[in-house]
Amino acid sequence: MNVIAFSTFILVTFFVGLISWYKTRRQKITTAAGLFLANRSLTFTAVGTALFFTNISAAEFVGTAESVYVNNMSIMAWGISSVFAMVIVSEFIIPIYLKGAMSTTPDFLENRYDPQTKKLVSFLFLVSYVVNLLPIVLYSGAVALNGLFHFSDIWNISYGSSIWILVWCIGLVGSLYSILGGLKAIVISDLVLGIFMFTGALLLAYFGLKHVGNGDSLQGIHTVLSSKKEHFNSIGSAKDAVPFSTIFTGMILMNLFYWGTEQVIVQQALASSNLKTSQKGIALACLGKLLGPLLFILPGIIAVHLYGNLHNTTEAFSRVVSDVSPPILSGFIAAVIFGAAITSFSPALNSASTLFILNLYKPYKERKGQSVTEPELLKNSRRFELYASLLAMFIAPLIIFSNGNFYTFMQKMNAAFSIPIFSIMFVGFVTKKVPPIAAKIGLAFCFSGYILTQIVFDTGIHFLHILAILFLLTTAIMLLIGKIVPMKSPYVAQNKQVVDLKPWKNRHWVNGLLLLLMVLLFLVFSKIGIAS
Repeated sequence: MNVIAFSTFILVTFFVGLISWYKTRRQKITTAAGLFLANRSLTFTAVGTALFFTNISAAEFVGTAESVYVNNMSIMAWGISSVFAMVIVSEFIIPIYLKGAMSTTPDFLENRYDPQTKKLVSFLFLVSYVVNLLPIVLYSGAVALNGLFHFSDIWNISYGSSIWILVWCIGLVGSLYSILGGLKAIVISDLVLGIFMFTGALLLAYFGLKHVGNGDSLQGIHTVLSSKKEHFNSIGSAKDAVPFSTIFTGMILMNLFYWGTEQVIVQQALASSNLKTSQKGIALACLGKLLGPLLFILPGIIAVHLYGNLHNTTEAFSRVVSDVSPPILSGFIAAVIFGAAITSFSPALNSASTLFILNLYKPYKERKGQSVTEPELLKNSRRFELYASLLAMFIAPLIIFSNGNFYTFMQKMNAAFSIPIFSIMFVGFVTKKVPPIAAKIGLAFCFSGYILTQIVFDTGIHFLHILAILFLLTTAIMLLIGKIVPMKSPYVAQNKQVVDLKPWKNRHWVNGLLLLLMVLLFLVFSKIGIAS
């Protein structure tokens, strides 16, 4: 281990924590709204950086670089195409949540369908977080840190053992952030780490290209642009991990779910002071997503030119950072990766606690005729976060036994929960009389259908196309049930007037520019652009 790199890692990590503490030291969390929604007081820069950095975990660094190294830039479709989904969410979905003063996305399901649907979806969210999202964040962070500092060699233990230790280190620190600081402390860290991330990405690009060019960065640029150009292609074929056609089927659905109904993401936007602030924050997050190729893909391209055949391809990003960066930059990037893991783990833990306390625990107590005080809600939310984090820390190291590309594995796991929930949310958004029973049947059909097509039957169809088919079938079934047994009274949304719902007047031209940049990026990184 390089002493300078490790010392830099410790200092930067400590500095980020110190800033978070300083900015929140006078804030005493005494209510659930303070813990979960930062008292709806976030500015647009806080919302934008929180959305972006909550979305960016070490999985992005590790998984994207690996996919580019093994395959090509078709993996970039996940991040770039999400801009379209984010624009739709900003314009149509966030106003619905803010109008109803909703704290969780399943709150909409209670208003639109019934309390049982809300509880069922809240339970599915919790299962998804504990067995999928939280473990993946911990595992990818552990893989990245081990690759940067080679702890398994230093400690003279197996690779798997080092992953166990690092998972628990990240999990314990992330738990403290969420339990003690709440959403406000997480958002402050996001803002600082966002600045650090872009700085580190630019420096890594410079040193990486310089290394490829044998000390000359311009020669490095010439080398990566003139050889092995197939890795620059973002238009995936049927044989690639992300065929281009999937952008228009299952991928757009998963992105709409993620940015429009995923609690851990939407909670950041719901903590804004008004609709205008939320929409400006989402636009800022879109800009961050468009810069993704520089942040996450270029290290994979550099790895293609440095390593002929990596035994463990998940360490492509870590190997590049270790081999091309001076020790101070290696430590700096390690701190950013560690911070990315923390600020993805902590919001997910916070959101899981929000769902459990507000959608399951509090209604249960009230149904039994017991009043629930704010101190009791806070105590039990922190207790739940502790139990959930411990369970995730036990599950995370087991991901080492998964087969195939890590990023694809992660998306397949996410899909099992995302599309069933999005399907019933979508029907709820666009119809007024589809009854609660349709939501329950649709949820069961879509979830079981996906599991059967991925585990029991080998359809030979890409899983993203399967998702689109299941979405259409589920929607059709729900609409048919709504036709046969419609609700007696159509659903009417209520305006609870908690925040100002005046939209951002400049949103249309800004969103149009963002969509244009999205299309241009696909053209630049294609066979009619750099990959020609």
